[in-house]
Amino acid sequence: MKIITTTQVLLSLALAVTLGVAGASGQNNSGKNKPRQASSSSSAASKSRGRRVVANSSGEPAPSTTDQPTAPKAVEPSNESSVKPTVAAAKADEEPAETTGTKATEKPGDKSSEKPGDAKPLPVPAADTKGTNAPNAFISLRDQIDAAPSGPERIRLQLKLAEQLVAADKKTEATTELHAIINTDVFDPQGFYNAGNALARLGDFDEAINAYRKAIGQRKGKYSRALNNLGVVLLREGRWDEAHDALLSALQLESFHYAEASYNLGRLYSARGERDLAIREWRRALTVDPEHSGAAHALASGEAGIVVRTEASAKAPRFTKNINRVPEHRAGNTVVSGRSGTSPAARSPAATKVLALDAVSYDFLQRARSLGEHGKLQEAVENYQRVIARSGGYFPPANLELSYVLINLKRNDEALANLLQVANRDGARYPVSYYYLARLYEVKGDLILAEESFARAAMAYKTKNNSVLLDLSRVRERRGDFKGALAAMEEYVAAMEQQGLKPSWADESLSVLRKKASGEPK
Repeated sequence: MKIITTTQVLLSLALAVTLGVAGASGQNNSGKNKPRQASSSSSAASKSRGRRVVANSSGEPAPSTTDQPTAPKAVEPSNESSVKPTVAAAKADEEPAETTGTKATEKPGDKSSEKPGDAKPLPVPAADTKGTNAPNAFISLRDQIDAAPSGPERIRLQLKLAEQLVAADKKTEATTELHAIINTDVFDPQGFYNAGNALARLGDFDEAINAYRKAIGQRKGKYSRALNNLGVVLLREGRWDEAHDALLSALQLESFHYAEASYNLGRLYSARGERDLAIREWRRALTVDPEHSGAAHALASGEAGIVVRTEASAKAPRFTKNINRVPEHRAGNTVVSGRSGTSPAARSPAATKVLALDAVSYDFLQRARSLGEHGKLQEAVENYQRVIARSGGYFPPANLELSYVLINLKRNDEALANLLQVANRDGARYPVSYYYLARLYEVKGDLILAEESFARAAMAYKTKNNSVLLDLSRVRERRGDFKGALAAMEEYVAAMEQQGLKPSWADESLSVLRKKASGEPK
């Protein structure tokens, strides 16, 4: 029988921390998150006020509030090689839940060789955070923080205090404590990761992003779980380019064997209208984790992707009827698809079509995607071009994805040509083409076309990505159209306020634009 000493109990009490999340927001901002600013970079990277949007391509927290993990699927290791993320099941009539694969706090000393259930930490008595002893509990913990001999230990205690403050409904004080952690000059990637989780649960996405980025930086970019959580929060805020980079980096670190990152990347592709890429990621998630309910639900509730033609049908048109769709049934006078559960009127006309490719072209397409993911950009370009050539000069997913690679290679004119083809012929199906066109036009200094394209993207996405309105507002302001810039900003703030996510900088930005629109001096 193992004897537990008093020293072990005390150590367990001192090291116990809480958290767990699913989401985050921007770059290494140390202050307020502000609307986006244009960039002069030839790679079409555009900066926001306080955030950066990367142009090389393309949630919501699910927190745990206990000190000790309750039956986690995996113990968080010091490297990410053995992570099997936790999955939050989605309701059948809702969008797949936004998850990040971490339901518990990452603890110091976790080892990649540990298995779920190996570590059985001693229970920590719950603090009286609401009764008569609550003030004494807080004072006692603050005394421990002041007396803590090292930075990491101090952060562990601060995190515990923040959790107890949240439990006592003192969220403002908890947020202040977490901000103090982020501003600490200490090497403690796990501590900053857990602070990011706590901030994301509190809805402070800007500072959560800063915490995640600090944790990632301290591990020299090799922190797949933090990258995944960062990607979820960026996705939640509509910062798709940054979210794509974070999620793809998480997958690359795990040799594309990270189910939760694949699931979240699929959600990003789906939000952008790139259904085939979304399907690929959700299938990859299920290959890694066959029990991933979020990916299974996402696959079951949407449209089909690309159909691979057999030789007998090799001359069939690229757009065909959706032969893979579950048979439809009638509900009154409305025909409802057995797969998506939505009426044809609720789906865009483009979404009722399925793209078809012959097997050889499809192989080139998948090869191009894999090469792009692994950084072999020129080879990816060549394979995309093969697909396009074999499809009579146009195959929308190939043209669109080729443009991303070309932007990354700083071949903006070629990227623009491919994007124009997609926008002009299939903009309703791929509204992301408007967004990237606008970015390229802005880099070229053609603000009229940039404004027009951002306006189309904003109209197409509506509530799916309110942050496009920030781009529209910025371009209008650059053109001197202050009333138009104010209208777009007001629409953005109202939409975010409805979601309970009104940015801290919103009132100041609106005030500045109102003065400009009225002709008043700043």
